[in-house]
Amino acid sequence: MSWVTGAAGSPYDVTNLPYGVFRHGGREPRIGVRVADLVFDLAGAEEAGRVLAAGAFGSPTLNDFMALGRPQWTAVRRRLVELLTDPEHRSAVEPLLVPLAEVAMALPFEVADYVDFYSSEHHASNVGQIFRPGQPPLLPNWKHLPVGYHGRAGTVVVSGTPVVRPCGQRATAEGPVFGPSVRLDIEAEVGFVVGVGSPLGQRVSVDDLADHVFGVVLVNDWSARDIQAWEYQPLGPFLGKSFATSISAWVTPLDALADAFVPAPEQDPAVLDYLRAVPHRGLDLRLRVEWNGERVSEPPFAGMYWTPAQQLAHLTVNGASLRTGDLYASGTVSGPERDQAGSFLELTWGGAEPVRVGEDTRTFLEDGDTVTMTATAPGPDGTVIGLGEVTGTILPAN
Repeated sequence: MSWVTGAAGSPYDVTNLPYGVFRHGGREPRIGVRVADLVFDLAGAEEAGRVLAAGAFGSPTLNDFMALGRPQWTAVRRRLVELLTDPEHRSAVEPLLVPLAEVAMALPFEVADYVDFYSSEHHASNVGQIFRPGQPPLLPNWKHLPVGYHGRAGTVVVSGTPVVRPCGQRATAEGPVFGPSVRLDIEAEVGFVVGVGSPLGQRVSVDDLADHVFGVVLVNDWSARDIQAWEYQPLGPFLGKSFATSISAWVTPLDALADAFVPAPEQDPAVLDYLRAVPHRGLDLRLRVEWNGERVSEPPFAGMYWTPAQQLAHLTVNGASLRTGDLYASGTVSGPERDQAGSFLELTWGGAEPVRVGEDTRTFLEDGDTVTMTATAPGPDGTVIGLGEVTGTILPAN
């Protein structure tokens, strides 16, 4: 039981302790963990000798700490729980607790590389039907490997950053035209943050997820569907995706999700050996999407066909290296029902079936619209783990 007011029973109790980078009082960015509605200043805690992290908490990003590896992550987590539950530490720790309402959050880690997968069978089937009507919704390779593509690390932004409507080419009956996207969309995803890298030429085993992945963030991979539809064949997404990808300000450590692992969906046909994990596990994360404050979807992550461990193994099977700060995202999370769609493309079936958002109807995003994604996971003894929200508002095109 934490002595911190408001922590016990909240989604941000000591069973969670997500890491982030914050600014407060005009100071440079500092590393902290969230407990209840407070931020525990870890830079200050390390300066005072309360926490030992090889000086990593003096950095303005999580990268140095993430590079230390799982034994250090576990030791620090154990120490943080001790500091926040043992009343003997209260007088020393309380001065290092900052109200969440008084801080500005920054990008929690420097993104090294960014990869986006396409791992929901429901999403892939829906998109296939919308983009390729009359053809098989899944391409022949889809059930044999986790399909993915490389995005732009430089356009990954922290939650709350406004998103400028992108411009590009789109197809019309008269031929291609240039201008602002008129079919701007979201993709509700889960991102996995690499802490420990791997050398060039060395594969990462499907069983070694926990040795490399530090934690989890929510991801909104903003998508311009009209730009995407015109450009994506034959090489895949490019300008329709690369203008902005939002992530939550808080990185939930993988240790906090130990009770959220569940059996993953059966895979048929059987996958190749390098993708075969025992046990074959996914994560029971329950996402929620709000459009201008209105709940429109609740995508279930537990039903994802390809798991985070399989994605990591496939990402490196050709010998590609991992680096601290690599981010790989799950791809859009969608369930079998319409109100479990992780994109507005699916929710409105390509814009043909508008949805009610407050007093208005919508097909795709309009200027001024705000999308907020949240998620929860089961914690120990019936508790709930909250994942940091990711939110963004659309600004007019330049």
